[in-house]
Amino acid sequence: MKVAVDTGPVVRRATPEDVDDAGALTAEAYVADGLLRDEDDYTAELRDARRRAREAILLVAAVPRDPGGATAGTGSDVVVGTVTLAPYGTSYAEVAEPGELEIRMLAVAPEARGRGVAEALMTHALRHAVAEGARRVVLSTSDAMQAAQRLYDRLGFVHDEPRDWSHHGLCVRVRTWTPPDAPGAVVEAATWPALRTTVTTDGWRVGESGGLTRRANSALPLTRAADLDAAVDEVEAVYRAAGLPSTFRVGPTTGGPTLRDVLLARGYAPVSGADVLVRAVDGPSAHVGGGVDVRVAAHPDDAWLAAWIGVKSAGADVGTARAILDGSPGIYLTALDGGRPLAVVRAAFAEDWVGLSCLVVVPEARRRGLARTLTLRALDAARTRGARRAFLQVEPHNTAAARLYTGLGFAPADRYEYLARPLGS
Repeated sequence: MKVAVDTGPVVRRATPEDVDDAGALTAEAYVADGLLRDEDDYTAELRDARRRAREAILLVAAVPRDPGGATAGTGSDVVVGTVTLAPYGTSYAEVAEPGELEIRMLAVAPEARGRGVAEALMTHALRHAVAEGARRVVLSTSDAMQAAQRLYDRLGFVHDEPRDWSHHGLCVRVRTWTPPDAPGAVVEAATWPALRTTVTTDGWRVGESGGLTRRANSALPLTRAADLDAAVDEVEAVYRAAGLPSTFRVGPTTGGPTLRDVLLARGYAPVSGADVLVRAVDGPSAHVGGGVDVRVAAHPDDAWLAAWIGVKSAGADVGTARAILDGSPGIYLTALDGGRPLAVVRAAFAEDWVGLSCLVVVPEARRRGLARTLTLRALDAARTRGARRAFLQVEPHNTAAARLYTGLGFAPADRYEYLARPLGS
């Protein structure tokens, strides 16, 4: 099988078409590593991905088929990795305790190794665990799985020695990962404030900013409303008066599943979402080479705004954009080559947090490491200004960004989505 893995894998929940491939791949990988023989009973269990898909959460990593290979022209992709997530109390959870999600059966096709597939699967699994509200992620591993051990170390798993167990004389190590603290919706909003905020009877914050960015034009349901329908009615009235679509940020601390169900019943639909990733503000400094200078300013100048709007918000009103950005204390970094902006990023401050946003690289300057460099330089600058923790938001399916931020030590802490209903519907 020839696969084109250089584009990076897309991790998703397995479709019915993926399931048999995922099972065959899992068994193949364990046998290839010498962990099992083809005739072992457990090998047959690994092949049975259909049961895993029914009783647990089966994720797969897929890449496009090689256009020059034997499978060219089929119009589909190839499963090159898989992992199973088992909630406590399900048949695949061996060591999970209440509130934990257990990772099982991580496997990557031998021909796809060394390309970041396992890390992509594990990163997606951790983000999924956070989205599900798991208080901890747990897995079992053995000393023979050296590559996996290095990956678990890099992702922040720790050995929970009292929970180790044995199987047929083999010592099985238990490792756990605990989600870091999230900044929360109030801190995040403080770094990206709406131009106008209305506080409802129930204490919900309704942001309006001329429709520029959902972050500045959405409602934050920060308290439990006695009457959810009445609370939603009040938000809708605000947006109707402003001539804007009614939009809610919904997550574990902003309404949760109950509000989501109410909104869906009223005709709302998910329009986008984000994972909130965090890390400590520390570590090595970033150095810029190759004739690129980095300029730091207290406000976004015209060149910075043009770079950001040109890539992220084409056609946006510059005055509105400037007003939103200048609504909170922040700094604006620009990577320059001969005075020409190549990349920009914003760092905004609230409490002991710095929120990174607006990272863009102009198309002709991509693949030069500028995104990594500017992120590190922003953390450097934030440290000197007293920030201790950093966060950023990334769309759940942005695999390129996930690879970048995982490599920089960011870990998932929260997930939310925006639900909206068009004006007048």
